[in-house]
Order: sequence, then C-alpha cells, then structure tokens
Amino acid sequence: MPEPADLKTLSRGPAGGGVPLDATVPRLSLLAHPGLAAFLSARLLSSFSAQVQAVAVGWQIYMLTHSARALAWVGLAQFLPMVCLILVAGHAADHFNRRAITVACQIVEACGALVMAAGSFGHWLTPGVIYGMVVLFGTARVFEMPSQQTFLPALVPAAIFPRATALSSSLFQFAAIMGPSVGGLLYGGGAGFCYAVCGAGFGLAALSTYRMALTGTAPARRPMTMETLLGGLRFIRARPEMLGAISLDLFAVLLGGATALLPVYADDILHAGPVGLGLLRMAPGLGALAGGLILARRPLQRHAGRRMFVAVAVFGFATILFGVSTWLPLSVAALAVLGAADVLSMVVRGALVQLRTPDEMRGRVSAVNTLFIGSSNQLGEFESGMLASLVGPVEAVVLGGVGTVVVAVVWMRLFPALRRLDRLSDLRPG
Repeated sequence: MPEPADLKTLSRGPAGGGVPLDATVPRLSLLAHPGLAAFLSARLLSSFSAQVQAVAVGWQIYMLTHSARALAWVGLAQFLPMVCLILVAGHAADHFNRRAITVACQIVEACGALVMAAGSFGHWLTPGVIYGMVVLFGTARVFEMPSQQTFLPALVPAAIFPRATALSSSLFQFAAIMGPSVGGLLYGGGAGFCYAVCGAGFGLAALSTYRMALTGTAPARRPMTMETLLGGLRFIRARPEMLGAISLDLFAVLLGGATALLPVYADDILHAGPVGLGLLRMAPGLGALAGGLILARRPLQRHAGRRMFVAVAVFGFATILFGVSTWLPLSVAALAVLGAADVLSMVVRGALVQLRTPDEMRGRVSAVNTLFIGSSNQLGEFESGMLASLVGPVEAVVLGGVGTVVVAVVWMRLFPALRRLDRLSDLRPG
C-alpha cells in the first residue's frame, strides 16, 4: 500500500486534474484518502443536525400555534430561499473559496441554533422569530450545498468516486433515518436542549470542513451576470447524458412520490397505526442505506447507464407493488427496494454531474442539480396528494409507479448516450 504522501498524489488523479491512476487505486481503503473522513464527518454532522432541528421546529411551532397551517409556513420558509438563491449560490461556489463558504454557512447554522436555544430557555422565542430563523437557516443551506457537493471529486480519484459517493449517500440516509427519531428523544429534554445539541453538531461540522485536505487552485473571480448565473443550465443542456440523468430522476421522483401518502396507507389501508407508519417511513431509508453500503463495497463496473434505467424501472415497479399491497411486511419490503433502487440511480447521476463537469463549473452545475432534485421532492408530494384527492390513494400511487416505468422506457430512447454509458471511472470533464 502506498505511503500517505503517495495517497495524496493519487487523490489528484483525473478527477482533480493530476496524474493518471493505475490499477491499484480501486483497492485502496476509501478512508485512506486524505480529507475524505473529514468530509464524511462534516456531511453526517450537518445532515443529522438539520434533521434534528427540523423535528424540533415542527414540534415547537405546533405547540405554540396548534395550527397545521403554521407548519405549512415552515416548509415555505425553507423552500423559498432555495428557489430564489440557488443559482446565486452556484455562482458563488465557482468564484469564491468553497471551503470558506461552507464553513461560514455551518457557523451561521450553529449560531442560529444557539439563538433558538437561548430563546427557548428564555421563553421569548415566538413563531415569527422561528420563521425568521428558518429563513436564515434555509439561506445558509442553499449556499452550503453547491459548495459542499464539489469537495468529493477533489478528495478522491475518479476510479473510486462511485464508491465514495455510495458511502456518502449511505451516511446521508443514516442521518435521514436516525435524525427524526433522535430529535424526538432530545425534544423530551426541551426545545432549548434540542437546539443546543444542533448548534454543537453544526459547529463540529464546520471544524471538520475546515480540516479537509483539499487540493487545487483558487477560483478566478468573475462578476455575476446572467451568463454566469445560467452557465450551469447551459452546460447541462449541451450534454445529453447529463441532462438525461437529471431529468430522469426529476420525473421519477415527481411521479413516484408514494411517501407523501404514507399516513393514509398506515391508517386507512394497512390499519397499522403509528407504529406501522414509523416502519413505513424508515423502510426507504433502510433500503437506501443497505444499497449504498453494497455499492461502496462492490461498485458498478460496467453498463452504468443501462443499470440506471433498470434501477428507475425497479423504483416504479416497487411503487406499484406498494400501492396495491394490503400487508404491512410486503409494503415495508417494497419501500425498502424502492430506496435501494433510488441510491443506484443517485450514484450514477452524482458521478455524471461531478466527473463530467470541469472544476470551474461544478458549483453552478451542482446548484442546478440541487434545484431539480429539491423541486421534484416538493412537487412530487404535492402531485401525489392532489391526485389522491381526485382518484384515491391506491390509484394515485399505482399511476405514479406506472408513469415512472414509462418515463424510464421513453428516456432510454430519448437519451441513447446515457443508455450507452459504461464505466463511471472513465468519465472525464468536458
């Protein structure tokens, strides 16, 4: 095994603009690459703290207002900064120090959480103040995400990038699974205690980000114009395989948003109660966690494009199976398969977005990817709820699954370059 100095040289392979990689690179331990452990720690701590804080905000707003509409305003306060600022955040990630942006955002998140903790302990935290802090937090997350998503190609060579992506996705899913549960437990100690823990988590994430061993030159600063703001959209549009991967995921999530109807299924169809709802909510994350760990150990070797289409089709069929199931274990299994299939698609899309994009464009392209995925999650839940109110929940879920399968078949014909994609490790900027 190479010494640490050699590992650092290898980490500047084709993905980072350095020397070519040899056949020994894929066999190296993932965590042996300098900075990767710090990156994964920062992402886990930041995501976990965000999940815990979301639970605390929801509980506290409802306790203060006893209004479902007040909860809707929380979602809007988080969503609006992304829509309004994501392209600006992408421009900033490509023209300023990305690590400094990410650290600054995580410090803002930590300070915001501590302010909310002080307000809760002092009993002066009103719904208006909470909404304002949620907007601040949402703004910080908008600027944090495009910069943070550019780190991985600078930390690991292209040959092991899919494995690193799968491991990163697994940790993100772990945070998504455990965060709400831990948040509920911490809230038992009071909202202030919960926010204080979140503040500590964001602070540790900032420290881990600061300690990352990043290589590369400082970005050249350019004024913000419509050309630079829309550069990510133009870049994706000019590359059919990348456009196909992002739009395929967009429509798959938009049509297959069965998770929005889980409360209806748990109560009216499966008659499983709150415990059953908890199992249903955990199932996609557990499936994604298992799938990510498998892909981290046994990465995709060949036919990545075809396997992505198969994964999206499996996502659709699993959605259909969940839709027609009236047996809780089968429903949980279907959602777990759905989550595992989603991770495979995520790994291929992540490799395309990061490895096919030159470093000077990664922030803006990541911003567009974030906007598409975030919008599809929000709109998918809206679409599922509206369709269920018109035709019924079972019909809505089944139709969404059928639509996902149809989209996979149509996209195979519309984007042959994506279908022919073979080795992810062969992807190069351009």
